[in-house]
Amino acid sequence: MRIVVKVAGVLLESAEGLENVSRQIAQLAREGAELLVIHGGGKAFTATLARMGISSRFVNGLRVTDRETRDAAVMVLGGLLNKRLAAAVSGAGVPAIGLCAADGLAFSAEPMVVEGEEGGLGFVGYLAGVNLEFIERLWQAGVVPVAASLGMGRDGELYNINADHMAAACAEYCHADRLLFLTDVPGVLDGDAVLESVDYSRVDELVRSGKVQGGMALKLEACRRALDAGVREVRLVPGMAPGALTAAGHGEPAPGTRVANAAECHAA
Repeated sequence: MRIVVKVAGVLLESAEGLENVSRQIAQLAREGAELLVIHGGGKAFTATLARMGISSRFVNGLRVTDRETRDAAVMVLGGLLNKRLAAAVSGAGVPAIGLCAADGLAFSAEPMVVEGEEGGLGFVGYLAGVNLEFIERLWQAGVVPVAASLGMGRDGELYNINADHMAAACAEYCHADRLLFLTDVPGVLDGDAVLESVDYSRVDELVRSGKVQGGMALKLEACRRALDAGVREVRLVPGMAPGALTAAGHGEPAPGTRVANAAECHAA
């Protein structure tokens, strides 16, 4: 079983969240799953920028990233958070290695095009490829790759990538069976109720109606991409729920929201 797990950065900021996430990742790896872990870290990144006196500006949910901002992203995402998670998984009993795009040229990127202009957001990109041979060698060695949401451009520059979209693209390029978003929320909400399943053809409708906004809208767009690419199962799983990631990794009932086509939603 090949699984891409995207971990919300906020889950890495507390000892409890980090332990819960890393223990379940290690368990799935011990059971034989080939895991690629992608993590975000927007909250910690924003806080670091504020301490550095750098303001944040967003366009359509994406952070405008000049060189100074990009360098801070590498420091926080590719440094502190990446090594924190890799160390925690290793400490849970399964060797893990932190990757930051340039390592093994694992993840390549192209500059984001906004309103017809390439690079209009600065060093913001989209995932353009995965060095699957390199990742598979890590799996064969029993190592869990833990990747920051960064990609290496053809110009030799590192690009900041939205972590949800990177996870979906990795699931596509790695031919993953499952894509699991480990989130800091219970799932997709309809008022106060958690939707057990969402028909991915309704994503645009949910966004237009305002039922989902901001980060959740980006997640659902990423879910749709993964399903269109042939990923068999996509779920949003609450990261602080004990055992939820393990259950979802096994394909068992788990809290959160399953994103699927209409027929599968009806069957669920």
